[in-house]
Amino acid sequence: MIDHKKIKEIMFSLGADLCGIASIDRFADAPAGCHPLDVLPTCKSVISFGCRFPVGTLLCKSDIPYTRVRNSITPKMDAIALDFCIAMEKYQVICVPVPTNESQWDNNTGRWRSIVSQKHAAQAAGLGTIGRHSLLITPEFGSMVWLGMVLCVQEFEPDKIKEPICEHCNLCVDACPVNALEKPELQQQLCWDYAFGDDEEKQTWRIACHKCRDICPYNLGTQNFIS
Repeated sequence: MIDHKKIKEIMFSLGADLCGIASIDRFADAPAGCHPLDVLPTCKSVISFGCRFPVGTLLCKSDIPYTRVRNSITPKMDAIALDFCIAMEKYQVICVPVPTNESQWDNNTGRWRSIVSQKHAAQAAGLGTIGRHSLLITPEFGSMVWLGMVLCVQEFEPDKIKEPICEHCNLCVDACPVNALEKPELQQQLCWDYAFGDDEEKQTWRIACHKCRDICPYNLGTQNFIS
């Protein structure tokens, strides 16, 4: 017999730092084509998990440490999701992993989207809440967390959704060098064009900006509030 507690035991044993469960009814507002049922029609639970991202990468003058950690943690998340699905089949429970960092173009909205939004799934599963900077903020690690997800055909007890953490201080809005946060919804392409790309001088791909993470008073989590 596998239950809510056992789900988390397995996920933590595979290397996750956070884990939460959302019931399928919490995705009623998902964009067309990006609902868990659009991926797995028999889905009844969404299991979201997170791994902490080293805070020291925000302090570096070089953008290489942050970039390399991000590039390393993505396959780690995908491996945890895959191993979890395999482990669950030992209990005759079918699950499907959702890629951590793989987007496709949505003509309806003019945005890149995951097949199911990782941050919205994490919010629905009670890991944290989405802040003004469009990033998930968790009590334990703030926005310094990477997210993974598994869709499951079995219904499990859902976790309680957290109260909003972000107080809309707008420090991230003011810090953005391309004003990508001026509107309520992140202007995705503005952000991506500035933050991600090739450094022609050093001839390497890098993430050149994470100022919205840097400035957030909760970037270490509400349990480690920076006053």
